[in-house]
Amino acid sequence: MHAMLPDRPDLHVVIAAPRGFCAGVDRAIKIVELAIERYGPPVYVRHEIVHNKFVVDRLRSMGAVFVEELDQVPDGVPVIFSAHGVPKSVPAEAQDRGLDYLDATCPLVSKVHRQAQRLIEAGRHIVFVGHAGHPEVIGTFGQVPPGSMTLVETVEDVANLTLDDPENLAFLTQTTLSVDDTAAVLAALQQRFPAIRAPLSEDICYATSNRQAAVKAIAARCERMLVIGAPNSSNSLRLVEVAEREGVPAALIQRAADIEWEWLGEPSALGLTAGASAPEVLVQEVLDALGTRFTLRVEEAEHVPEGLTFKLPRELVA
Repeated sequence: MHAMLPDRPDLHVVIAAPRGFCAGVDRAIKIVELAIERYGPPVYVRHEIVHNKFVVDRLRSMGAVFVEELDQVPDGVPVIFSAHGVPKSVPAEAQDRGLDYLDATCPLVSKVHRQAQRLIEAGRHIVFVGHAGHPEVIGTFGQVPPGSMTLVETVEDVANLTLDDPENLAFLTQTTLSVDDTAAVLAALQQRFPAIRAPLSEDICYATSNRQAAVKAIAARCERMLVIGAPNSSNSLRLVEVAEREGVPAALIQRAADIEWEWLGEPSALGLTAGASAPEVLVQEVLDALGTRFTLRVEEAEHVPEGLTFKLPRELVA
């Protein structure tokens, strides 16, 4: 424990809004909680339900068992697929084994899956903008036949593309990308392949865009920025990048214990936000920790409430 400082410097904390849980994360966590209630523990979950250690540990304590692959799930117990989505082969394998499964894939990710299938059926090759190895990318590629989709991450990747039928392309994107970076990649794609077909609506989800815009809105007033989120959370990492691009040194922390006080120093104004899979309780925990070293003046930025909710699976609410 750090001793209370008798003469604590003043710190103005500007909390970004919106921040934290999005509707897809909220729904995925509820699915696990309701499944444990309905079926009793253990309930198996393939991959972390959302990318947040605090959330995963809490669900584990309630009886959720997290595994990477279906072959780690015993027969006769329910299994849940994570919010990031899974390749088609996963539910097919679950059905073959007679497993009861619940799909907690975010509906906005499922929308991208359906678009991918429709574009392939229409005979187009898809250029997919995303991060190699991210579960959402693996899940989306798993919706379509091998070779029918090409991944690009950067403007350089677009320059190096060689595609058989450049007149018959479409693009889709991961839902948790940097709005600004993706705009640059898409501009390069459209310049190089003028006939490429865009999706009907933006693939980057509302929550990712809103949280990035919220960081931009407060950045000019902050000397440092703390982003609560997991190192494997794409949308949280993007918030750090957005802050730094706005000229504000930023640090990703999983929770209050991760604050590097030397790095933080004694700013007069600090921005605070949380990625889409970080619960609000961690924001309060960070404020409590800051309050042991600073005299806080906390301000929540103004924002328009998001108000989006997604329906739960019928079998859990019936």
